[in-house]
Amino acid sequence: MRLLRRHGGHDRVRRERHPSARRRWGVVLSDSRDTDGYPQTHYAPGWAEPRATVEPTAVWSLVTGILGLGPVALALAVVAFRRIASRRTRGRGLAIAGAVLGVVGTVALVVGVTVAVLTVMATRPLPADVPAARDARAQQLVTGNCVLTVPDDGPVDTVRVVPCAEPHEAQVVTEFTFAPDAVWPGQQSADARVARACVLDADEVAAGVRTVTWSPTERSWADGDRVGLCLAVLDGGGITGSFLDRTAQVP
Repeated sequence: MRLLRRHGGHDRVRRERHPSARRRWGVVLSDSRDTDGYPQTHYAPGWAEPRATVEPTAVWSLVTGILGLGPVALALAVVAFRRIASRRTRGRGLAIAGAVLGVVGTVALVVGVTVAVLTVMATRPLPADVPAARDARAQQLVTGNCVLTVPDDGPVDTVRVVPCAEPHEAQVVTEFTFAPDAVWPGQQSADARVARACVLDADEVAAGVRTVTWSPTERSWADGDRVGLCLAVLDGGGITGSFLDRTAQVP
């Protein structure tokens, strides 16, 4: 039998505690300290950190891009990129899609505006007497315009318009306007209606002036052209002045 010496009523037998355990109220608790001495983070079962919220401006960038508001979508995408970086929010993919749609929409808008401006400029009526020579479409001519040379018979697209004080071959002296809601009458009928509005006085006929009519074609009629022109023409040119105010000089 082995006898144990006691001191102070306690056994002198050493009981080693587990280094990672501590006793409290008779219960051994595990020590949740890592090797650096700092407590480790513990999560309850099924717990996870909440996901970052979606950046609203990224969503609106995509929506406005789909709606065709290119500049707005592009601006919102730029704002979204900055907020995502500073606020740690989600939505970078949405912002990228909005930026792409914004660029496409902006380019389409610029092209559309450019085409519209060029179309308006190409169809805007000229002043009765232009201050300087310029090329113009036949649909832009009005009564009083002087034309440098008359194209051959057939469709007329672009002509050279000059100030009436300069030598020219023809001048627009009359216009015939069809009704806006009129039905296409056919090319021969359209030519005949415009020709009936072409009348020269005896002096002009005696000077060798003749008439030429430019009437709408079926294609220009479909584009809204409803005006026919009557031109007083002197073959070989050399006219100066205007037939309308009786200042025309015929060589």
